[in-house]
Amino acid sequence: MRHSDLRAIGVLCSGGDAPGMNAGVRAVTRAAIYRGIDVWGVLDGYNGLVEQRTEKLTARSVSGLLQRGGSLIGSGRCDAFLDGAVREACVAYLREQGIEGLVVLGGDGSLEGAMQLHRLGLPVAVVPATIDNDMLGTEITVGADTAVNTAMEAIDRLNETASAHSRAMIVEVMGRHCGYLAIQAGIAAGAELILTPERPVELGSIFEQMAEAVAQGKNRFVIVLAEGAQWHASELTQLINYADNPYDARFTILGYIQRGGSPSRFDRILATRMGVAAVEALLDGQSGVLAAWQRNGVELISGDELPPRADPWGASMAHVHRITAV
Repeated sequence: MRHSDLRAIGVLCSGGDAPGMNAGVRAVTRAAIYRGIDVWGVLDGYNGLVEQRTEKLTARSVSGLLQRGGSLIGSGRCDAFLDGAVREACVAYLREQGIEGLVVLGGDGSLEGAMQLHRLGLPVAVVPATIDNDMLGTEITVGADTAVNTAMEAIDRLNETASAHSRAMIVEVMGRHCGYLAIQAGIAAGAELILTPERPVELGSIFEQMAEAVAQGKNRFVIVLAEGAQWHASELTQLINYADNPYDARFTILGYIQRGGSPSRFDRILATRMGVAAVEALLDGQSGVLAAWQRNGVELISGDELPPRADPWGASMAHVHRITAV
């Protein structure tokens, strides 16, 4: 498709919301309008395609979105979209509306949905947006930086109350099956121990490290626990309190607070650059591509060439799971 042939595109956010999604929608909208292309927001993710709910976006309607969390056009998951016949109907609907391309903001499930549309002949480009930072092909995803900072600030506060009461504090962060949030926030906040899905540990090892902390004169022991690790926060707290342990344990689950709030400077700029790159990809006739962050810049990666999903960290981060600050 030549540049002059593209008259209208759609944009949707899918999956869990991530700080910076609005900045991405804003970038897609303004980049397209600048090039003479109409933009339609698909409401509430793939649900908006299935239910044929779209809304025309203008430069003014996306004004002020840089600093807003959440998603102006909504987001979410859609089980109905798993049906092949439903996806074909979605493509037919977009074509009837004159929408000739689509930018999707979301995680790996959103990418897979976009690739299904791509295989049906609809030009699609994806902006990786998930706080979990668990997508292959990109070094960082929109929302991850803000979520790490949110978790770090919460752990800082819990660190203070743990010290005041000589407690073990277990802080559960999000991340699904990826330990990125736990590792980054735990290191930044000076946690004594970080537990992730990628590297299970023995309960006895935790008790040993607690004993070492007591011997060093520490009056608190902070554990950052990724939600996909082998224990839930409440379970690990009970195990610690039932044992002969010098620390009285409490737990806090940060939960959805990590998804909300104003995006960081990094996420605002990342989403903007990725959103513009996605529009330019469609203008250049590309489809099925991911606007990935690699080597300090945005590169377009073919979704068809990404390997099967695996551990995005591997052994490269294994050595940071145990933090023994003196």
